[in-house]
Amino acid sequence: MSEHNGSGFGWFLAGLGIGAAIGMLYAPKAGRETREDLLRRAEEGRDYVKNRAREAREQANQFVEKGKHAIETQKDQFRSAVEAGRQAYKDATAREAGKSTT
Repeated sequence: MSEHNGSGFGWFLAGLGIGAAIGMLYAPKAGRETREDLLRRAEEGRDYVKNRAREAREQANQFVEKGKHAIETQKDQFRSAVEAGRQAYKDATAREAGKSTT
């Protein structure tokens, strides 16, 4: 029982130190180069996200314009239909008025 008192944490720290040392020995590039690569890739990622956002905004604007055009077309058709209905009503009432007076 006494063999397991706190020794697990010590082994954990030892493993952590050994892992860090091995990582430093096998690092493919120096720290400055790695930081520069990370910065360059972060900038590339930022530019990519900016471009995608701009494209999405342009596409959304195109959809809005198409929607506005479709609504205007529907409004024109509705106006034409209402006007045709009014004219038909006027013609029908005029015919009925003409029949009743004769």
